[in-house]
Amino acid sequence: MKKVAIIGASGMAGREIYRLADQENDWIVTGIVRDDQKAHKVLGKTAHLFVADVLAMPIEQLTGFDVIVDAFGTAPVYAGQQVTLAKKLVEVAHQSQVKLIFILGAGSLHTGEDRHLVMEDLAKTPNAETWINTPRQQKRELDFLQGVDNVDWLGISPSITFKAGPATDYELGQDDLLGTTPDKSVTTAGTMAKLIVSEIKTPAHHGRITVVNKA
Repeated sequence: MKKVAIIGASGMAGREIYRLADQENDWIVTGIVRDDQKAHKVLGKTAHLFVADVLAMPIEQLTGFDVIVDAFGTAPVYAGQQVTLAKKLVEVAHQSQVKLIFILGAGSLHTGEDRHLVMEDLAKTPNAETWINTPRQQKRELDFLQGVDNVDWLGISPSITFKAGPATDYELGQDDLLGTTPDKSVTTAGTMAKLIVSEIKTPAHHGRITVVNKA
């Protein structure tokens, strides 16, 4: 049996990952959530949950899994917690050889002929100051992970628009934004779940990759 934990299993991406992973007969899937009422509402009354603040959990409670998927989300003002959690999960992996899968952001991808960061464009949009800390911290998270060479980790950046929606066929890339125009640079939560479950079943990538829905 493969033991899979999904941090943030009641969120937009986490719930899709949980639902798809839970269809695998030989997997035990656990959602790590802060609000069990919300989680049971979106995942069903029989969902297998561990209710806790993952940042406060003892590392020993996270070492019994084969795979941990980090779909953690929080308000922009607290986005630095994503870096804190990444560091904690790497320590878990040092102790247990767990595979780590992180959902990153699009801001750390490159775009344009000069391959500037998408985050530079995002910072110029109206009211960016209210949410720009999230992509900034996601870039810090990636910078940290790219300095880790003794842990099996995969980080997946969605395209410029990451939204709820069903799975489609997808295209993968490395460090450059996919999709020629904003309306084509879209990743749905269903597609992200499809890719993550595929990577758990048959690992094919390491480090950072990016995914875009195919029209």
